[in-house]
Amino acid sequence: DFDELPESIPVFPLTGVLLLPNGQLPLNIFERRYLDMIDAAMSSHRIIGMIQPDKPNYGEKGSNPALANTGCAGRIVDFSETTDGRYLISLSGICRFKVEEELKATTLYRQVKPDWHPYRDDLESSGHIDLNRDRLTELLEHYFSKEEIQCDWSMIEKASDEKLITCLSMICPFDPQEKQALLEAKCCNKRSELFMTMLEMSTCANGNCDPDTKH
Repeated sequence: DFDELPESIPVFPLTGVLLLPNGQLPLNIFERRYLDMIDAAMSSHRIIGMIQPDKPNYGEKGSNPALANTGCAGRIVDFSETTDGRYLISLSGICRFKVEEELKATTLYRQVKPDWHPYRDDLESSGHIDLNRDRLTELLEHYFSKEEIQCDWSMIEKASDEKLITCLSMICPFDPQEKQALLEAKCCNKRSELFMTMLEMSTCANGNCDPDTKH
């Protein structure tokens, strides 16, 4: 429920990693500060925020790069520990958030005060997406070939439009700015339009553009 979302959350800044509402993100945790973060989350609400460093700092090394303004919170739904002390977790995306402020934390990991209100609709299914499956399949064939990505086409055929766009947006190796644009898309319909445009641009860049491709 919206009213049960926490007033503060720990955040995990990772460049190029995208979590979306209703998406599933596996993570391999090994740094001490993030092991501590998972321990704290597991003993409370199990929620952490995935967020990218801010645009001017993409790829910058450092302990505390500036954060993007928008991230997505996920709940830990699967947890295991390896013999060498790593945590293998899976996050289920819940709701996006704006960073209202970064808190002065005494922990090694960073914490923020999230503003959930701009994205409260994330807690509801977006419903039908007007997705051109034939066009999407055509573009994906070119894109996967270019990126040398193996695909189980039967899974794509079985997935709902909303689930498909969510999963593809998360796994396709777009650059960090493009990942952030997909995250900040107003709704799943807008995200699907943006995702198709990104595929079309990649296809044209690979020499497979056709006269009907729109930008």
